[in-house]
Amino acid sequence: MRVSVTSLSKNSKKSRNKIKFVIVDAIFICMSILFAFLLRYDFTLTYNSIAALKHFAPIVLSVKLVTFSIYGMYRGMWRYTSMSDLINIVKASTLGTMGALTLFVLIHGIADFPTSVILIDYVLTSILLSASRASVRIYFSNFNQSYKRSAIDQFKKTRKKLLMIGGGGSSEKIIREIRDSRGLNSIVVGILDDDGSKVGATIHGVPILGPIEELSEIKIPFDEVIICIPTATNVEMRRIVAICKSTGKSYRTVPTFSELIDGKVSMKSVREVSMVDLLGRKEVELNRTSISQYIYGKKVLVTGAGGSIGSELVRNCLTFDPSLLILLDQSEHNLFNIDRECSQNKHPVSFKPILGDIRDKALLHRVFSSFKPDVVFHAAAYKHVPMQEEHPWEAVFTNIQGTLNLMDVSEDYGVDRFVLVSTDKAVNPTNIMGATKRVAEKLIQSKSIDSKVKYMAVRFGNVIGSSGSVIPTFQEQIRNGGPVTITNPKMQRYFMSISEAAQLILQAGAMGSGGEVYVLDMGKPVNIKDIAYELIRLSGLEPEKDISIEYIGSRPGEKLYEELQTNDENILDTNHEKILMMKNENGYNWDHLLIKVDEITSSAKLYDINKVMDSLKTFIPEYEPDYAKDEDWVKKTANKIINY
Repeated sequence: MRVSVTSLSKNSKKSRNKIKFVIVDAIFICMSILFAFLLRYDFTLTYNSIAALKHFAPIVLSVKLVTFSIYGMYRGMWRYTSMSDLINIVKASTLGTMGALTLFVLIHGIADFPTSVILIDYVLTSILLSASRASVRIYFSNFNQSYKRSAIDQFKKTRKKLLMIGGGGSSEKIIREIRDSRGLNSIVVGILDDDGSKVGATIHGVPILGPIEELSEIKIPFDEVIICIPTATNVEMRRIVAICKSTGKSYRTVPTFSELIDGKVSMKSVREVSMVDLLGRKEVELNRTSISQYIYGKKVLVTGAGGSIGSELVRNCLTFDPSLLILLDQSEHNLFNIDRECSQNKHPVSFKPILGDIRDKALLHRVFSSFKPDVVFHAAAYKHVPMQEEHPWEAVFTNIQGTLNLMDVSEDYGVDRFVLVSTDKAVNPTNIMGATKRVAEKLIQSKSIDSKVKYMAVRFGNVIGSSGSVIPTFQEQIRNGGPVTITNPKMQRYFMSISEAAQLILQAGAMGSGGEVYVLDMGKPVNIKDIAYELIRLSGLEPEKDISIEYIGSRPGEKLYEELQTNDENILDTNHEKILMMKNENGYNWDHLLIKVDEITSSAKLYDINKVMDSLKTFIPEYEPDYAKDEDWVKKTANKIINY
């Protein structure tokens, strides 16, 4: 058996320190005994009192040292003495005094012994031992004070000085976190808030200096602004951002509450201001009880689980504690990312990642027979408009046939609720993507008539920051120095954040009884040109000056304006202010739909763009592809066939 020299050295040092502590305590105990006798006899010791002292001292010293050792008084370091250590001294001294008295009486008896000495000794021992440890604690805390001051001064010079916007709970949490963690290397020097009643008050010692508009006039040096108003509207955020820009300092923001799945604000969550903040609207208010009723303890399947909407649905579903979350995606990369995220979060919910395609019906049967999901969120789809214009058969195989496959196995295995994630491009479509999603909506509406499965669809517009969408494209162009390409200066789109869309999908899922097409209230449409300009300014640049704008013309399948309802739909209100329901006056015959879907799928298998377009047109009369009027484009693609 080998013992390291280092280990022996450490043990030897501990033993020496323990001996030192015992010797010091022994001296103090002897002093307290002596002073107890001196006080009792008015500092004049007689022969009898000295005899009593000789008998009493060894017993008290021995018993108290043993008692103190039992109470662990020699295991700690005196420089770290705490209140609990001092209380421990009193307890040990009490027990030691009682033990010493008992032993003394058994050996010498109590006759002629001054009992007041025992009480005086008890008090003096407690005071001396407590004072010795407290003095060591004070000494070490002050020993390096000058060094600490210089170190702190140097630390303060290197720390980032933060100025907070908003004197509410978010600021308080971040200030407290910075105060308690030196590793953040930051210091909050002041707060601005438009609430005049708060001016002059402090939060953890940080003063509220005045209104937000006085930011550029603040005399206190600062390096960065943190916007701590998670409930700010887009109008408020635009105003605050403009004020921050005027200072020339960097600025960041805390997330909105809808982004914070766990509701906790921290420095880790602070991020750059994004278009979500500038286009954002009132926070979504969810009826969590109604959502929990159909998700809590249930097995939930999310298709397209690694995509923008699918992954956000996964994150939100986790907060409602399903018994199992099944993550299905055909993208290995996306599935790996959402699987890793779920694993790292260490959430108690069980989850199962499955790499597979909804076009593979045999795989779907295997998944459903193995896990028997209760709820299906169908977010898997091909969504990029120009790409699907060139490869329409892929949109048919996934958006139509894949949806039908998923519906068939949902019927076979008793799914309770099926929610299709649709798009506003399905309304009077001018592109393949929108037309195929409209077919999927019709399948949902028709099948729900005589099915036990509650089918419903949720229709909404562009989500900010989704992969391949306009905002990430603009951001990449800005990073590359421009130009920023805009198809048409008049083009408008509806936008909402990914988190808002996912939460409203969950809410709509709680409302449906079967056959509903819900439309999310996306506010007012936003001009694409305005978004490009705002993104350039967010980057600290000026449009047309630092970054040029280039208009390239509309791409195949693109509309200038998106619509919310088809000609045969009526809009009805629901019990949620941000969710509307589309009521279709025309019913769809399921058998007729299957025949039409078979025709569309057959045309797709020919890999001919015009044949796919024609088959969709016969089924979706309102489908008006804008490129049908472009003879050059038709000539270029009419005979385009891809052999696989």
